[in-house]
Amino acid sequence: MNMRRHGTRMTTILFVAAISGPSLAQSYPQRPVRIIVNVTAGGGVDTTARIVAQHLHSVFNQPFVVDNRTGAGGSIGIELAAKATPDGHTLLICSSGIVTNAVYRPQNYDPARDLQPISNLTTTPYIVVVSPSLPVKNVKDLIALAKSQPGKVSFATSGAGSITHLGAVLLPMLSGTTMLNVPYKGVADAYPAVASGDVSWMIGATISALPLVRAGRLRAIAVTSAQRNKALPDLPTVAESGLPGYEVVGWFGMFAPAGTPMNIVERLSTEAKRGLELSEFARKAEAQGTEILGSSPAALAKVVKAEIEQWAKVVKTLGIQQ
Repeated sequence: MNMRRHGTRMTTILFVAAISGPSLAQSYPQRPVRIIVNVTAGGGVDTTARIVAQHLHSVFNQPFVVDNRTGAGGSIGIELAAKATPDGHTLLICSSGIVTNAVYRPQNYDPARDLQPISNLTTTPYIVVVSPSLPVKNVKDLIALAKSQPGKVSFATSGAGSITHLGAVLLPMLSGTTMLNVPYKGVADAYPAVASGDVSWMIGATISALPLVRAGRLRAIAVTSAQRNKALPDLPTVAESGLPGYEVVGWFGMFAPAGTPMNIVERLSTEAKRGLELSEFARKAEAQGTEILGSSPAALAKVVKAEIEQWAKVVKTLGIQQ
């Protein structure tokens, strides 16, 4: 990032916070609020954002308008939000890819510096799925197979720098095995490759992987979260089934530009959680393995910091291997 431009932005942030924080918070919002979503309409992030927007509109009596700004792997929308005036009238709702993408390749924003966390809205585990023809019943078996056949057990990934990419790479890294990474353009290509046996395994989102598991096209052997998922109580975690210390979860978070008055941030955090909990979306999401969190700003900041450190180590190791 250009240091002169960054210095000018920090001066603006401090000035706005100093002169308008308390008074702005009391009369917030003063006009329609834009919620930037960095992915296309119709997906999970967009659906979540629209539910939150509808609730905030009813509470604050001002329009909260979802603005889908896509491109460059989602970084265009994130950068737009990061550079907006920090007065609470521009917000961002995005996935945990905001961290992995920034760690994997240079971006024009720093998620820990340029954005103010508001709330970790939802969290969901991923599922380790294998080809039905693969002779493994759990992660311990998968690791044993990889150790007996170095470089022959393969895993599918999609989206370089995505959480499913880095999360899949993390498994052989932590287990000390050598597995073959087979990249695909998207999960629409990756799932059939695993189902047919062309590739051994992959990590998939619950919403897309579960239908294939239930149809018998894939076999689920573990969830990637630290604890078992309520929607999948019989499926063990990766950690308990062969790889202690492994944890990978996806989340949807709500942010504002750095310097946004904390009075506004804290109120938005409270109302975003209330809006999700009151919606029909919450019940449908939980049935698919998603948990409604609605965390505090500090809790989301802690998650961002921890994941930056975690994925930086993975990317560094990837660089050594390449």
